[in-house]
Amino acid sequence: MEAPAFEDVDPGSDCDCPACGPGLLNRPAASCGRPVPPAGRVLAVLATAAAATGAALGAAPAAAAAPHTAHRSPYSPDRPAAPAEDEPDTPQGGKAPLHGPGGTPAQAVTGVKTPPTTRAEIIRRAKAWVAARVPYSMGAYWSDGYRQDCSGFVSMAWGLPGNEWTGSLGQFGVRIGKGDLQPGDILLFHNPANPQKGSHVVIFGGWTDPTRTSYVAYEQTPPATRRGSTPYAYWSHSGQYVPYRYKGVTADTAGAEAGDGGAGGGGQAAYPGRSSFGPGADNAYVTRLGQMLVARGGASFYRSGPGPRWGDADRRATEAFQLAQGWRGDDADGVPGPRTWSLLVSGGGRDIASGTTGTPDPSPDPGAPAFPGKAMFRPGADNAHVTRLGRRLVEKGFGTHYTTGPGPRWGEADRRNVEAFQRAQGWRGGAADGYPGPETWRRLFL
Repeated sequence: MEAPAFEDVDPGSDCDCPACGPGLLNRPAASCGRPVPPAGRVLAVLATAAAATGAALGAAPAAAAAPHTAHRSPYSPDRPAAPAEDEPDTPQGGKAPLHGPGGTPAQAVTGVKTPPTTRAEIIRRAKAWVAARVPYSMGAYWSDGYRQDCSGFVSMAWGLPGNEWTGSLGQFGVRIGKGDLQPGDILLFHNPANPQKGSHVVIFGGWTDPTRTSYVAYEQTPPATRRGSTPYAYWSHSGQYVPYRYKGVTADTAGAEAGDGGAGGGGQAAYPGRSSFGPGADNAYVTRLGQMLVARGGASFYRSGPGPRWGDADRRATEAFQLAQGWRGDDADGVPGPRTWSLLVSGGGRDIASGTTGTPDPSPDPGAPAFPGKAMFRPGADNAHVTRLGRRLVEKGFGTHYTTGPGPRWGEADRRNVEAFQRAQGWRGGAADGYPGPETWRRLFL
């Protein structure tokens, strides 16, 4: 199971009508564009109308007006993203051992223990409580032994050996920045002056959009566990919430650990795709790759950096790491695939041997000429290089668009076959335009 980097959520209600706000008597002098009379006049009119109605019907006037009930509780499924009050009403218990199904306390755990878990497991456990709609309680314990308040919820999702509270959860994690947040991290606010007033903790489930102004929060709050879009860092006390990462979090198997929706941050464990590497690539994943390769013995390949722009040093260092695993041929092409990336982020596999310098930039085989220049492969071109290119594409299995030939005249079939070959390298956009450059030519004649 993969922990998501982004999640689609239903937007909350955007009703700004004052009728959904404070009571009538506390409202400003306008509502939905219509003037509201002074409070005294409202009471007088209501009283007069009630008396008249009562006299006409022979009934006693109502003692009090019925409360406004046009909208359900903001925590209902109709409006999952808007809290009812300025801050959550989340009283919580203190540190406590786990309780079994019968309510018998388990043996208390001493010290700070951080059992390993993955981001996918954290999110899976959080979703299990959401699906079960576990009722909020600071004194009750769910069947898994965890207390049914906000800190018990996080203790459960992180797989801690006991029930913690907002005053102790921080010691099980490390502080991180907003840009480093990934699914399974938490946002924690502890109010030491009055822990029962405002203290709260939520699980970060992923950004809802690239602007990073809101995110999916998994939280235990009245009436039951919920998941919803939440403004960063929270509805109230936003500046006092601190992001934390669980100390025991490990990379998910097969690179399933989710990133944060962008390329920044040191926790990029999810394989970003082959298109993030190779000629023309310029992103933080290339930097991250280089840093991991240097840590695994590839420092000698870099005269500077590593940096975000893909270069031959990245290719040669990647190739050296792949060769160190005993891989050959296409498995050691110098471009990281899921297996290469997974070994690097998890620290698995063999390091690059000391003194390894890698292979020099390979050149075309002796039977192929050096790259003749891009001008040889443009509309109207008619030369032997086009024929050689076409034949090599067919040999490599990328000749499906030829109905005749290949021949010396450049045509749409040539361009589409070249594009297919470029896309097979993981390239996209301008790097896969169907016109061969030096790197396309080099790879074709390897």
